[in-house]
Amino acid sequence: MKPNVKPDFGLTSKDYARHRAGFPNSLFEKLSSRGIGKPKQSLVDLGTGTGSLARGFAARGCKVIGIDPAEEMLSAARTLNKGSEFPVDYRVATAECTNLASAAFDIVSAGQCWHWFDRLKAAKEALRILKPGGKVVIAHFDWLPLSGNVVRATEALIELHNPEWNMGGGLGMYPQWLTDLGEAGFHDIETFTYDIDEAYTPQAWRGRIRASAGVGGTLSSAQVKHFDEALGRLLEERYPGAILKIPHRVFAVIAHAPG
Repeated sequence: MKPNVKPDFGLTSKDYARHRAGFPNSLFEKLSSRGIGKPKQSLVDLGTGTGSLARGFAARGCKVIGIDPAEEMLSAARTLNKGSEFPVDYRVATAECTNLASAAFDIVSAGQCWHWFDRLKAAKEALRILKPGGKVVIAHFDWLPLSGNVVRATEALIELHNPEWNMGGGLGMYPQWLTDLGEAGFHDIETFTYDIDEAYTPQAWRGRIRASAGVGGTLSSAQVKHFDEALGRLLEERYPGAILKIPHRVFAVIAHAPG
């Protein structure tokens, strides 16, 4: 599904940095077993946002460049990186035109962002900057709307406040990304997926939703406030408690550049 909305995630950078759960350590472990995220690998993280994937790979000894078109997001990423012994080089650029050297990197990653790109152009750019035999990984960490759960109720509320938003009801898996990579010239494409629960306080869940494309990325500040108040009432009435267990699905696609 192609998103109808065109969000400005710079508007959500504070909530994004504070409330959006980063990728779990288990993902990095599974990627490492497949040769991705090894010490001293050179890695470019496309659409890095606040740097969740970039920091995770840097902490594992990779030399990382994080690319994003929104300076506000990169500023939040740099703030999150302050004091870390694992630096990340954050740069303003797009996934379709990174302005990086050809055949220069071991790994290209993209987390939670491939659907916002001109996908075939981004895949071709990834292939261009990878060394022969290098690898690309596209990763997602998506909430799961299940019958009666807080995610489904939250999505219904987003749709009520933003009828243009068409990204609800997702399965957390994206087979179309395999076509993108294949058409760009990648081979030996594989996927894996697994489910985990992520704990949120009600306030953190509200912040997470404010940071989403259908709310903070596209609605006015007054509309966001109105939505957030409605979500607060929904949580109090239907999902009371100190902790919300939000089911998530981790999904990854890995492909190899020609050697």
